[in-house]
Amino acid sequence: MLKVLSSIRFQTVKRPLVASLMALGIAATPATAQAIGPQAAACDRNGSSVLVHVEGIKARTGMLRVQLYEANPRTFLEKKKYLERVELPVPRSGPLSVCVAVPKPGSYALYVRHDANNNGKSDKSSDGGGFSGNPHVSLLDLAFKRKPDLDKAKFAVGSSTREIRVILNYVQGLSFKPLGA
Repeated sequence: MLKVLSSIRFQTVKRPLVASLMALGIAATPATAQAIGPQAAACDRNGSSVLVHVEGIKARTGMLRVQLYEANPRTFLEKKKYLERVELPVPRSGPLSVCVAVPKPGSYALYVRHDANNNGKSDKSSDGGGFSGNPHVSLLDLAFKRKPDLDKAKFAVGSSTREIRVILNYVQGLSFKPLGA
């Protein structure tokens, strides 16, 4: 399906080109999706940042938390060892593309948590989570607090915005997996 032309940033695409594309029935798409969250300006400036496209959310309720870690096995997922943390209410509609500023170019990993009922606790019946690189995480991993493979979760960020896709997983029966999987 064609994307809406209103999402084009006109400072980079000339209006005659847009009119020509419209006449041909072709829609241009922006380089990146619209960033949300308190650090959205970092992605809008195309500075050292990560635009996290969160997919597979179970419900448009509660809070979304994105934590950025240095790609270091000693600090990855350790309490209070994240470099950046962005929390925001889950928007009722629209894309979930959360911007996280990074301190400098380097290797990082992300953890995304959906607290569906916004109670600040991990509720296996409603809350979900995911990681950059979308590594497989089992219920046993959760029960024994085993971290996902850092080599699968890490990614590099340079001096411009890096886009990452994170698919949320939820407890479903005896599995922890994306909805519908």
